Amino acid sequence: MATRNLVINDPVGIHARPAAMFAQAVTASGQTVTIAKEGGNAVPAGSILSIMGLGIKQGDTVVINVEGDNAEAVATMIAEGGIYIEDYSDIEEQVEQIAHVDLIEQELLDKPRDTVIIHMYLEPGASPVETLALIAARMEAAGIPYTSETEGVEQEDWQNGWRKYYHPLEIGKRLAVVPSWQEYDTDRVKLVLDPGLAFGTGGHETTSLCMEALDERVQGGERVLDIGTGSGILAIAALKLGAASAEGVDIDPVAVRTAGENAALNGVQDKLTVLVGDLSDKASGTYDIITANIVANAILSLAPAVPGLMAEGATFIASGIIDSRKDEVIAGLEKPGLAVVEVKEKRGWECIVCKKA
Repeated sequence: MATRNLVINDPVGIHARPAAMFAQAVTASGQTVTIAKEGGNAVPAGSILSIMGLGIKQGDTVVINVEGDNAEAVATMIAEGGIYIEDYSDIEEQVEQIAHVDLIEQELLDKPRDTVIIHMYLEPGASPVETLALIAARMEAAGIPYTSETEGVEQEDWQNGWRKYYHPLEIGKRLAVVPSWQEYDTDRVKLVLDPGLAFGTGGHETTSLCMEALDERVQGGERVLDIGTGSGILAIAALKLGAASAEGVDIDPVAVRTAGENAALNGVQDKLTVLVGDLSDKASGTYDIITANIVANAILSLAPAVPGLMAEGATFIASGIIDSRKDEVIAGLEKPGLAVVEVKEKRGWECIVCKKA
């Protein structure tokens, strides 16, 4: 068995992006790997939710244990460096689960379907010999033709290179979503997020459509309910636009913790209550604005409960709906007594705004 103790230096700890990359590396290794906070219980390191459930923060020490014939090489590969895999063989099939193929960047569609590229990063000074030997043995045993090459990479490129893809976004007439590491001079209402915190950054059409609807409707003093809150971006946006209070509900405890962290980052933690559970368990009273940026099936399921949660003159904003299901969702919302007042569309996604009929 090989063991590595690592101190987490990232200001936001191990959030969704590095957790996913680490779990992917563990799965690719084929070894038994566990991760634990120092002094805590170990969890399977191939599970993103298990890793995030540890709540690892900046300054925490984590203990990684690897068991197997190649434990030392694997420990070096996954704990002292990093890995990511490019595999586009089934991109069309994957896309159909969430969107239309024509919503995907052409650059991705042009990627080869018969080649998998594995990128691995090692700490400065680490020898790649053992890792390359492990890869060679695995590939040859499986009868997979392969080539390999090595090159130097600046440490900054590996740790922070992904950040270059995130830039401030101006949404609607009043909002700006700004990555936490960037300065952005604007008169707009700034919502500060670290995209690595996951589940909503404003960049996807479903989220930006909801934020546009909030931008148009929050006047100040509202009570807001955000169903499936994820990163909390919608509830936080409403609060920064002037809402008096907000409640976020999500079945995922990891998402709930992330929403709380984002609220603190924006100085609205005292106005946002984030709860683990489903709508029937957690929501109470009535709300002036209700948002649900989830999926069509979930919206149809919760629709009967929504009118009873709406105050006089309240608005329900539903998003995450692919255009091919728009009519079905509208019918499902009208059945319990909601009236559609606006349908927003962006690149094949629909946002449906309702009042009580």
